[in-house]
Amino acid sequence: MKELFDLMNFDISFPITDPTWIFFLVLVIILFAPIVLERLRIPHIIGMILAGVVIGEHGFNILARDSSFELFGKVGLYYIMFLAGLEMNMEDFKSIRVKATVLGLLAFIFPLGIGIWTNLNLLNYGLMTSVLLASMYASHTLIAYPIVIRYGINRQRAVSIAVGGTAVTDTLTLLVLAVIGGMYKGETSEMFWIWLVLKVVVLSAVIMFTFPRIGRWFFRRYSDNVVQYIFVMAMVFLGAGLMEFVGMEGILGAFLAGLVLNRLIPHVSPLMSHLEFVGNALFIPYFLIGVGMLINVNVLFGHIDSVKVAVVMIVVALLGKWIASWLTQKIYKMRALERELMFGLSNAQAAATLAAVLVGYNIILPSGERLLNEDVLNGTILLILVTCVVSSFITEHAAKRIAMDDAAVTDEKKQEKECFLIPVANPETVENLMNLGLVVRDGKMNNNLVALSVINDNSDSAVKQEMRGKRNLERAAQITASANVDLKTVSRFDLNITTGILHAAKEHEATNIIIGLHYKVSIVDSFFGSLTENLLKNTYLQVMVARFLIPVNTLRRIIVAVPPKAEFEHGFMKWITHMCRMSGQLGCRVHFYAQARTLGYIKGYIQQKHKETRAVFSELENWDDLLILTGQVNYDHLLVIVSARRGSISYDSAFEKLPNQISKYFNNNSIMVLYPEQKGDPNESLSFSDPRGWAETQYYDKVGNWFYKWFKKNS
Repeated sequence: MKELFDLMNFDISFPITDPTWIFFLVLVIILFAPIVLERLRIPHIIGMILAGVVIGEHGFNILARDSSFELFGKVGLYYIMFLAGLEMNMEDFKSIRVKATVLGLLAFIFPLGIGIWTNLNLLNYGLMTSVLLASMYASHTLIAYPIVIRYGINRQRAVSIAVGGTAVTDTLTLLVLAVIGGMYKGETSEMFWIWLVLKVVVLSAVIMFTFPRIGRWFFRRYSDNVVQYIFVMAMVFLGAGLMEFVGMEGILGAFLAGLVLNRLIPHVSPLMSHLEFVGNALFIPYFLIGVGMLINVNVLFGHIDSVKVAVVMIVVALLGKWIASWLTQKIYKMRALERELMFGLSNAQAAATLAAVLVGYNIILPSGERLLNEDVLNGTILLILVTCVVSSFITEHAAKRIAMDDAAVTDEKKQEKECFLIPVANPETVENLMNLGLVVRDGKMNNNLVALSVINDNSDSAVKQEMRGKRNLERAAQITASANVDLKTVSRFDLNITTGILHAAKEHEATNIIIGLHYKVSIVDSFFGSLTENLLKNTYLQVMVARFLIPVNTLRRIIVAVPPKAEFEHGFMKWITHMCRMSGQLGCRVHFYAQARTLGYIKGYIQQKHKETRAVFSELENWDDLLILTGQVNYDHLLVIVSARRGSISYDSAFEKLPNQISKYFNNNSIMVLYPEQKGDPNESLSFSDPRGWAETQYYDKVGNWFYKWFKKNS
């Protein structure tokens, strides 16, 4: 091959050092490794690691592990930990934080305890060497986390427990590493332990307090996706750098940054899509290839001591992690498949393990020997290879099974068809209306968003309207495409805007309409505008009329004012579901204000169907007391007023005052006026043959009284 290159006047020498060819070969590996190994049913992650083995200095020596692999590898490692924190369902995590702590402690204690005993008795190492080596068994890296993202199960309980356990385990491991490293650097004193823990606790508190506030301030002022992405990455590396500054590994800071920015980056937002795309396409594969380049398979041949050390390390690491997962499963009565997933995620060794072995390898004892010798270094490489392979295969198997089970459960449940129609006329409101649609839609359904532009065929400016509408639809499509959500765009001509919306709703079987709040253009103009008023008169669909003063993803609380008898409306449970979805996507609390009986219905339904929702309930004795909410609604809150159409069960004459009240008292707040879905034929008047209404006959008689009594007892 070299002769052929010489003949063609190509000066090729290995390892390749030209940056262009290095980057090209890495991209080729990232492109083809998953394609080839998918046919062999081998997880993609293993493909990246094996490719690193082949091209590294211990393989065919095609590429050297230069500074680019160190740089991109570190970015990839931080990215894995950051995404783990970012993808975590914080509402679920609060309910499983004790389980995550238990798994983390067990995953640290058992490998550490078994490891110290085996290192002292089987490998005949000293105490400090045994402790440091055993701490390596306890640590783990979420190498297999991209697998659970690919299967869409990253919000499963077992995944959240494993991710939380990783933070606990690695923190304890890194503390052991910092203490032992400090002892041999002459840094230890009576206050060393206390001072180190204090620095970590204080810095963690600073990150958790300041990062969300800085992020919220930034996102409110800058909406450009590129600028937001750069800002987030800067925050990740700031957190990692600060952790390294106080003597810990940066992965802990990256994980904390993901946790605290979690609520500002909704799971379905364009920014989240960009973060996942860049990480999974470039940085994480670069890190995995770099890990593979460290692995020296030659230690399997002619190095008996290295093999012996490696076998002990592998057995102890896998056994300790399995015991921890098994005990966690038994303690909390989880499924065997969840135990398999926790074990798969928690046994891969890479980041903290490499940090520990390199620190120990570089410490020279007074006798001239290294704290961790070459046998341990070579054994660590094999440990990384075997545990990464085992972790990937087990996680792949468990994730696939869980995804199939979830799909089967979803198929068994009868899902009501859902479609949100979003008319886009004002370019200033397109982004917020589309983001609202993204956070209230059912993420398990496809093609349930429709953006509509209606051109008034009677107008002289129809051509200008058409061009403006086309730009608005393009902008709407960009927003949803960035979030990997399908959007159907519709442009139509009609005699007036209202009939155009109504015809489009019927054609596309819309179940909900989201529109922006009308801007008054004259003194005689009504608050909602003739379009909204005509729309409400002619459709029974749920209509959300929204005005946002800040980006949707920066909302900190949703306050919902509910009128008396709202539980008797046909769409009662639908709008509660939408509020709960919005709360879950934004990671914020939803606060309901209503009469006690209505609160009983709301709380009971949420307890049954949306247990994960962070909901607060307060009694609003009289709808005329709506103005007391002025002291409860802040600038970064969304006030949702559940109204009703004239003639419906929950309609009250006080609704006539709403426009003036909103203009006078809530003009500086983000607001949504929600009109629940009504039951009936659009060609009939809004009335019910049964005076008690649909919700009362179908729902109230069975559980309403019980929930009312239950709420009064527990409120």
